Amino acid sequence: MDEVIAKIDDQEMLSRIEKVVPFHGYLSTGAFIGLQMLQIASRELDIKENERIFVTCETLNCLPDPFQILRGCTVGNKGLKILDYDKMAVTINKGAEPGQQIKGIRIYLDATKTIKYPVFHAWYMNERKVPHEEAISELIKAGADVYTWEFVDVPVPIKAKKDVRLCAVCGESFISKDGSDTCKGCSH
Repeated sequence: MDEVIAKIDDQEMLSRIEKVVPFHGYLSTGAFIGLQMLQIASRELDIKENERIFVTCETLNCLPDPFQILRGCTVGNKGLKILDYDKMAVTINKGAEPGQQIKGIRIYLDATKTIKYPVFHAWYMNERKVPHEEAISELIKAGADVYTWEFVDVPVPIKAKKDVRLCAVCGESFISKDGSDTCKGCSH
């Protein structure tokens, strides 16, 4: 992998890789895709280093990690939402006032574009076993060429007042989102 990383001449990307690897455990192809998507969004939305962003990842696997370690977007702070659609896609937006709409960007890895990079395409379409080193080497060559993106309007939700109740079954406190007196754990 060191030989692959040596091919990268972007110092900012190298710095980001150095931070992501210990968090993720190694430089996976999915994490590298997340790094490239973050670069695209930062450029297209003019995201500054200190600005808070919100990310919706459409997969659980690898892709969310760069957003967590580099931008502090987590499920717990509501900066990261996971929609487990098993797609290599993200929607990213800056913060805004609740009730407003903000311009965001949805970026996805486009299989019609990865065809120009046969080794990477084979990895992406799971046609054969491709080591991360080989897939990432092709991604470095491809840059943004394998992604498609569009600007989208993202509604900023209004934070509802918490309706905390004691469960009628187990007696534990929970947040009732539908007026129920029974927590989700006991209602199943």
